[in-house]
Amino acid sequence: MHPLENHSRMIIAKIIDDEMWDRNKPKESTDMKLQKHKIIYVDVDGTICDNPELPNFDDQPMDYTKATPKHDRIRHINELYDEGHHIVYWTARGCRSGLDHMELTKNQLLEWGAKYHSVEVGNKPHFDMYICDKSFNSESWFHARERGLPT
Repeated sequence: MHPLENHSRMIIAKIIDDEMWDRNKPKESTDMKLQKHKIIYVDVDGTICDNPELPNFDDQPMDYTKATPKHDRIRHINELYDEGHHIVYWTARGCRSGLDHMELTKNQLLEWGAKYHSVEVGNKPHFDMYICDKSFNSESWFHARERGLPT
């Protein structure tokens, strides 16, 4: 047998082997791709709760004990938690007054049934506008989520 003939047979055998492997290996489905778990920061006042004392939440010192939960929004955030995302509730409570609202906030989240990995209170900077490539307006995000749109 000529050396090139043997080499040709080896190439043909390799091609056939590869085709058999391709035919038998499981096909990837776009539905089965793993979703990357995300770290998600969620504001508290004006996002998952309202306060009748100050409906616009303009970051003035207030009585946060009067905050009332938005249970539908908490449910959506809990779904993200259940999907394996890392949820951090982040609030500006106390950032201007200097008061520590950590225990009150944790107790409210517990009472409201909010699932989370951590809570950060008072270290959120005070600002009038936040511009970021990774942020969502809470009204738009919850509106899309409630309608089953991609978020």
